[in-house]
Amino acid sequence: MRALALVAFAVLLSSPALADDRALITTQMQEMSDAIASGDVAVWDKYIDASVIYAEEDDSYKGKANLLKEIVPLPKGLSGEIKIDLLSYYEDGDTAVALFRQNETEHFFGQTIFAKYLTNTTWKKRADGWKLIAGQVLAEKTDPPAITLPAGQLAQYIGTYKLKDSASIYRLTLENGILIGTRDSRKPATWNAEASDVFFIKGDPRIRKIFQHDASGKITGFVERRESWDVVWIKIG
Repeated sequence: MRALALVAFAVLLSSPALADDRALITTQMQEMSDAIASGDVAVWDKYIDASVIYAEEDDSYKGKANLLKEIVPLPKGLSGEIKIDLLSYYEDGDTAVALFRQNETEHFFGQTIFAKYLTNTTWKKRADGWKLIAGQVLAEKTDPPAITLPAGQLAQYIGTYKLKDSASIYRLTLENGILIGTRDSRKPATWNAEASDVFFIKGDPRIRKIFQHDASGKITGFVERRESWDVVWIKIG
């Protein structure tokens, strides 16, 4: 029975109707992305349901009226484009969920910058076509560029650090000009310098390690900063 169910599910996924819906929703999402730079509010008005709930990467959420107010042409000096990739799609009757990656290229007063966003969308099939009833946009964080600090400066960070009000220990060593951090029995990791006294570990872009100094300039510890929150480590050796 399980094998028959799997075969039936595979047939459903390969059905022309499902493929057509997937392609149509992808096309509509690309049209909406194209309309952001030009401020073509009519495109968004056409594809967004009146009951939409939309959460954006700036931590705000809104309904249709307020969302449409944000679709305005980019100001002078700014231009760009967004190309989407469909990452995952699921359809159940008159409801579909589509996960996209939006790849943004922005030309900012003569400079070019890039960003990627994960956008999870929910669509409802109405009498006049597929309408967006919910969306959530997450900015994909990336590692910052690393800089090279003099070995003498890196040497001052060597030592043992204790997590405040805990027995947890962080040990920093210098190996071939590279600062290595080991927390308790975890795997050692390279600390990359973003700026003087500011470090990060690749693959963990939400966290910064920021060293603290006393009035004489001596290092007293570091904080692990995630957004606006600090976890304090005190130098003990």
